[in-house]
Amino acid sequence: MREDSRESDNSIVPEKFANKRGKKLPLTEQMEGSGLTEGNERQRNTHQTQGWISVQNKLQLIHQRAKEDKKEKFTALMHHVYNIDALEAAYLKIKREAAPGVDEETWQSYRENLEDNLQDLSLKLKQGGYRAKPVKRAYIPKPNGKQRPLGITTLEDKVVQRATTQVLNAIYEADFLGFSYGFRLGRDQHKALAALQNGIVTRKVGWVLDADISDFYDSINHKWLIKFIEHRIADKRVVRLIQKWLNAGVLENGKVVYSEEGAPQGGSASPLLANVYLHYVYDLWIQQWRKKQAVGEVITVRYADDTITGFQYESDAKRFLKDLKERLQKFGLELHPEKTRLIEFGRYAAERRRRRGLGKPETFTFLGFTHICSETRIGKFTVKRQTKRKKLHEKVKEVKTELRKRMHAPIQEVGKWLATVLTGHYRYYGVTGNFRAINELRHRVGWTWRHVLIQRSQKGYVTWEQMKEIISRWLPKARIYHSYSPEGNGVTT
Repeated sequence: MREDSRESDNSIVPEKFANKRGKKLPLTEQMEGSGLTEGNERQRNTHQTQGWISVQNKLQLIHQRAKEDKKEKFTALMHHVYNIDALEAAYLKIKREAAPGVDEETWQSYRENLEDNLQDLSLKLKQGGYRAKPVKRAYIPKPNGKQRPLGITTLEDKVVQRATTQVLNAIYEADFLGFSYGFRLGRDQHKALAALQNGIVTRKVGWVLDADISDFYDSINHKWLIKFIEHRIADKRVVRLIQKWLNAGVLENGKVVYSEEGAPQGGSASPLLANVYLHYVYDLWIQQWRKKQAVGEVITVRYADDTITGFQYESDAKRFLKDLKERLQKFGLELHPEKTRLIEFGRYAAERRRRRGLGKPETFTFLGFTHICSETRIGKFTVKRQTKRKKLHEKVKEVKTELRKRMHAPIQEVGKWLATVLTGHYRYYGVTGNFRAINELRHRVGWTWRHVLIQRSQKGYVTWEQMKEIISRWLPKARIYHSYSPEGNGVTT
């Protein structure tokens, strides 16, 4: 149910909108791009900011209560959801260019009468008249030729889900464990990657289990999820909201299909619901397992439904894999037989395999990086992370396709676009030890661009000397954004 990582961002910053609370503005002031007087602009922004600060303060109090009493069940939360300031902030955080749901309502069209729309939505939530609409099914192509299903929720459902998620996050952030990194406030992929690298380098890890849950989002059992939610949420109106989203159905090929399983990827609440599900199914369970069952050390890192677990002993790893399969099966989940792998990996893996006449330690992938047993320049063990080759090829192919579409666009325009593409790639894949791979992308993009420029016309031949100048001017040099230091990571596994 993810549309974009930004849909799961828990930080909300109020933005400007065209209506002033409590008073409908003239049509000229409601229109996109029309300006208010400086005084009105400042007054409106101040009101929004004050309203959102009030909401944040209340959420902080909820978080503090949840932190102080891990067993408390919250009975009065709904008024935080239908709060106008919370709904407004949720609306403003939604991607403006996001595809509309089954009602074809867009961010821009909803804004035309925003104040009244939010007032009506608040009233429906308060009186129990809110109804979740079916999720529109869409597909995006996967590298293996298959398609990944996505669910496009309506704009009002996004608003309600985001406002509700803000409240639930205040509670569950007090419960979630340190090795859970996906879609949480103040955490991201790079912190998960750093935690994993730090755990393998500094702890006694000799084996790694790369566990892949088959069709996780489509396999979430609704009854179990609601049971998990009710461990903390005793406000029946909030629970019913979640049930409405789960039971709204999926619109595909003109028919609405209902199921007792699954949470379509695309909604604002889905990442949180997935984290709640795996918190009870996996996180709490493995925390107890490694305390009571493991003989040696065990580390784990989870990012959404992607988990990597490291073990000191092979016997622990094999027993854990068996127990994990049984644990997941109880809650309607199963491991992918082909994508789940147990490999020998760690500081002593290379030497042990050499003694047995085997090759180098196998590698595993996590969050787009291939992890490799390696050494530093002074001979200390480390985990080298490189861009997954398939990801690199996909990026080159993606750029090539877009360059062909922009074949006749001015070099300056294409250069600016390519600069943003490469910078975005560097910001994610620019980790210590991966310079060669990100620099390779720059070289291949430059080569592909030259090939496209040559095809623009019979007289458009571009020499490599000319291309080097173009590349030097427009393609930013590869850069490492994320350095690694075992002492300074402050991460949990």
